[in-house]
Amino acid sequence: MTELVEHGHLFIGGEWTDPLGTDTIEIVSPHTEQVIGSVPHASRADVDRAVAVARRAFDEGPWPRMSLDERIAVVSRIKDAIAVRHEEIARSISSQNGSPYSWSVLAQALGPMMVYDAAIQVARAYPYEEHRQGVLGPILVRREPVGVVAAVIPWNVPQFVAAAKLAPALLTGSTVILKPSPESPLDSYILADIAREAGLPEGVLSILPADREVSEYLVGHPGVDKVAFTGSVAAGRRVMEVAARNLTRVTLELGGKSAAVILPDADLESTIAGIVPAAWMNNGQACVAQTRVLAPRSRYEEVAEALAAAAGALVVGDPLDPATQLGPLVARRQQQRSLDYIRIGQEEGAKVLAGGGRPAGLERGWYVEPTLFGDVDNSMRIAREEIFGPVVCLIPYGDEAEAVRVANDSEFGLSGSVWTGDVEHGIDFARQVRTGTFNVNTFSLDMLGPFGGYKNSGVGREFGPEGLSEYLEHKMIHLPAGYAAGA
Repeated sequence: MTELVEHGHLFIGGEWTDPLGTDTIEIVSPHTEQVIGSVPHASRADVDRAVAVARRAFDEGPWPRMSLDERIAVVSRIKDAIAVRHEEIARSISSQNGSPYSWSVLAQALGPMMVYDAAIQVARAYPYEEHRQGVLGPILVRREPVGVVAAVIPWNVPQFVAAAKLAPALLTGSTVILKPSPESPLDSYILADIAREAGLPEGVLSILPADREVSEYLVGHPGVDKVAFTGSVAAGRRVMEVAARNLTRVTLELGGKSAAVILPDADLESTIAGIVPAAWMNNGQACVAQTRVLAPRSRYEEVAEALAAAAGALVVGDPLDPATQLGPLVARRQQQRSLDYIRIGQEEGAKVLAGGGRPAGLERGWYVEPTLFGDVDNSMRIAREEIFGPVVCLIPYGDEAEAVRVANDSEFGLSGSVWTGDVEHGIDFARQVRTGTFNVNTFSLDMLGPFGGYKNSGVGREFGPEGLSEYLEHKMIHLPAGYAAGA
């Protein structure tokens, strides 16, 4: 039985504070369907208070005025504390969203540490001031912190996404209001403890669990300078619409329907071993999941057989069991969504090669079998719409030109992969696919390079110097003719 975790305060500006509203959020286990925790539901008045202290901390406080080394020291302490508490963080997240614990340790806890580490490396090398010779004379180009950041994060990888936004914001000197999802706010209380102990100055960080209505109020708040959002395409459109009223800067990391393309010369054993965790990662609840697998017609049957066998062998069960490879979906609505898409796929004429329903013996909990559809046409809804569940489409193709067309025939452009016996040829294939990240004979996400999407998969980038730039304003200072830096 999971111990009930109850919190009665909000973390505003570094202090535990009584909420100004009376509503609460109950967190329900996707495995037991029982309440496992509760937190205060932040109100609009709480948002006003958090924005006010963030504004004051940015305009008047020490954080933006500290040296980079001083800010790095604080962020490093946050990273180190996550390392100490990584098992607690992983268990907390798995209990809330159903992530298999073994995956949570790596992606939900150790992953954020890598994000902070990489961001520190980028921040140290970033050119915050640069002298240039302009057309009319010498100029100085400065990069300065953007200001008050509203970071709105999803429930699927909450600490990883929080780190992707907090690390560059904090390192560049901005202040942050972090808005966790109502499905997974408990781990944010661990983060609040860590941030407090790390020595963040007053006002620099607030954490406000809330629903969509309060999130929209935060995004549209005139005291916010930048919104960093990760979530669905529909929600991203709304965020951009609301933020535009104040011309607030936005970065959006949205959905995906990524293609894993198997070329005829690929080694099937290693290819399947690479694609399966990339397709069904986090129970299919990952924006970068490789949910369209493209196989050459010449090898379609052997790919279908091998992929179906691998899907059927995945261990489904209690997310806190270390042996589990696929846990429950985060909520009943997500379970029903996947089951609805499985029905739609069958109605469209696709063939269920593995899974296709609820797992036997798991009548309680929001479980769906790892499901593989074969004979999928890229025009089918199951191939075009983001399901965000353990449902994968196997699509046959003729020649390589068709594989490129199918991979690109999507409103999304977030991730993808190609599997081949010739890495150089794989790189050439990658150059033809309109997507923000791509993999050749592997699947990973490197925090020193830019991550983001083409088309409906987003606006802007996270990670690397490109991601750090999203949290900086660029200023040009004109200097008198004949001025020489350092003279």
